[in-house]
Amino acid sequence: MRAAWLLLPALAALSAYYVYLPLPGAVSDPWKLMLLDATFRAVQQTCHLIHYLRLSHHLIVLNYLICTFDKLKSVSSEDVKITDAVFDGVEVRVFEPPAKGDESLKRSVVYIHGGGWALASARTSLYNNLCRIMAESLNAVVVSVEYRLVPEVCFPEQYHDALRATKHFLQPDVLAEYSVDPSRIAISGDSAGGNLAAAVCQQLSKDEDLPVRPKLQALIYPVLQAFDFNTPSYQQNMNMPVLPRYVMINYWIDYINGNYDLAHELLVNNHTALNVGRALSFRARLNWTSLLPPSFKKNYEPVVQSTGSEAIVERLPALLDVRAVPLLADDATLARQPRTYVLTCENDVLRDDGAMYAARLERAGVPVTLDHFHDCFHGCMIFTVWPTDFSAGVKTRNSYIKWLDENL
Repeated sequence: MRAAWLLLPALAALSAYYVYLPLPGAVSDPWKLMLLDATFRAVQQTCHLIHYLRLSHHLIVLNYLICTFDKLKSVSSEDVKITDAVFDGVEVRVFEPPAKGDESLKRSVVYIHGGGWALASARTSLYNNLCRIMAESLNAVVVSVEYRLVPEVCFPEQYHDALRATKHFLQPDVLAEYSVDPSRIAISGDSAGGNLAAAVCQQLSKDEDLPVRPKLQALIYPVLQAFDFNTPSYQQNMNMPVLPRYVMINYWIDYINGNYDLAHELLVNNHTALNVGRALSFRARLNWTSLLPPSFKKNYEPVVQSTGSEAIVERLPALLDVRAVPLLADDATLARQPRTYVLTCENDVLRDDGAMYAARLERAGVPVTLDHFHDCFHGCMIFTVWPTDFSAGVKTRNSYIKWLDENL
């Protein structure tokens, strides 16, 4: 009995040590965020152990756990009709609000979910809930794209899936089938889905034969570059839940089919050193010292290696491929983009990706809204339902939907 009394405080202390993380004072719901992060870390570490034992790939196990406990069937309600379909070989989930007597055509949003190109699904409750609320609030048809994931496929297949599904939906006969107004369509996505949405939007702008083009793009804390892993937000938030810097680098490595032994080389920017000739022409497009406001730059200094390794980009050319890295697009491509909304969070390694893209689009003449939240964190917008309900999630979701409502 005495041993139990000694063991319980020890276990409590160990649990508190595992859960606790020093967080900025402005972060909303800090203890809830710590618990969410600790849960995610514990599950990830278990999956990595399974990977180490060569029982299965850690991402397959992790996604299996996520989808087993969270995937929902396409159950319609009186407010929204939910159906699963296939658009040019790509699975999608379609959310349709009921028809109104005084309205013949509806606006629409093509939504691409996040998850590091490797996790989650259009059918999980988190994204199902978001898309249902969007359909209800906007009275819009929402098409949620179920693209294939790492490790089943790597870049560029996720991009091709998102592009094929979107182009299929933009065909006039398909839009007519869903009673969608072809002049009121947005492309949107969060995190890795924001990456795919931006890349798809850029490609659509180059397609001269496309009969219908999106009116808007809306990017939620998007990941847009793998050129510099030492932007101020990467330095400031390197250990921040739910997306520390090393995790984001690993997601990139998985996406572009690299090896984890390159993680440190990427972390110190050896792949874009001054002696890497293929990277030189892109450097001006990603110069955060001129693209970010002083409140983002703070006192951080650029990390630019004089000598690095050309072999890295030779092995992984996707690091400089605009289909994977939309922030590297040229000015002419950016000038063709539609009105854009970019949501960023202060406590997020990807804050500067979104802010730099907004700045470059604005300089190219594109109307841009940069919606920045000082107390929010990466991924927060999908966390709005118990037990992962955050005030940051509701706040960002409402701001995003409000912008769509006013501009679509």
